[in-house]
Amino acid sequence: MMTMESNRFVLGIDTSNYTTSVALYDPTEKKVCHKRKLLPVSEGQVGLRQSDAVFHHTQQLHVLVNELFEELEAKPEILAIGVSSRPRDMEGSYMPCFTVGINAANILGAVLGVPVFKFSHQMGHIAAAIYSSDAGYLYDRNFIAFHVSGGTTEAVLVKPDTDKIFSSEIVGKTLDLHAGQAIDRVGVSMGLPFPCGKELEKLALKCDKNIKVKTCIKNTDCCLSGIQNICEKMIKNNTDSSETALTCLAFVEKTLEGMCSEILNRYGDMPILFAGGVMSNSIIRKGLSEKFDCIFALPEFSTDNACGTAVLAAYKYQKELEK
Repeated sequence: MMTMESNRFVLGIDTSNYTTSVALYDPTEKKVCHKRKLLPVSEGQVGLRQSDAVFHHTQQLHVLVNELFEELEAKPEILAIGVSSRPRDMEGSYMPCFTVGINAANILGAVLGVPVFKFSHQMGHIAAAIYSSDAGYLYDRNFIAFHVSGGTTEAVLVKPDTDKIFSSEIVGKTLDLHAGQAIDRVGVSMGLPFPCGKELEKLALKCDKNIKVKTCIKNTDCCLSGIQNICEKMIKNNTDSSETALTCLAFVEKTLEGMCSEILNRYGDMPILFAGGVMSNSIIRKGLSEKFDCIFALPEFSTDNACGTAVLAAYKYQKELEK
């Protein structure tokens, strides 16, 4: 059971492309409790159709909400609801899977008579990273945030914004595959279960070789498709699986390193925050930490979750009260 003195919470909902997630955030104690469940992906597949994602979110969301509320000792008072409504903060950003969370949030908001605040999935990741790394000072300054996952590989310049909490501008991106896509494609080719990040990391940690890779950086952007071709050749040549795994992760790490250097050269020195499922990887984190003064989400808060959305909603709720 979860014990909170105030018993007043902000509810967060996130129905992303691969994970159903709900969270309760206590703005008084600044504590969070959350539940999440991956969407089922058939063996050998490297993704989901949006229609399937919508179906599975519909099946999973109410179950997770029940599990979350069952952990409370007393009936909670919900102050506000935060929900991920779109992938990014940009015109035309849309994915059908987010409609499941939006509909649930709007229904709950109407029934409970509480405000519903909508944020992008990307901003939820960034807020979760800020919360879990105790980097609240970033709310008041400019910083670079990398969102690195199966569906996104972007660097955004984040600035404080009176109305939206944050505004963001893309300053670096992949020109082909996303980092998580590359990792999953290599992993599936090796026979690993999807999503492949954790198992690929376990294999890579067994390799003691000094891996050298040549990445493709174009200004502040990158190309990642090359690593799939490299690793597929290694698999075909029966290269040790641990070496193949480490080569893949080293390529991603060096790519992010190159992007960081180019972005800092162009936009000036400022904090760099890393969020997204790929950034839970210990090998990638270690390599970047040796080169830059980085801020990372704790691994638990790196992957898709509703925690950041709940934290943002609490922040927005408080600002609305102060008006």
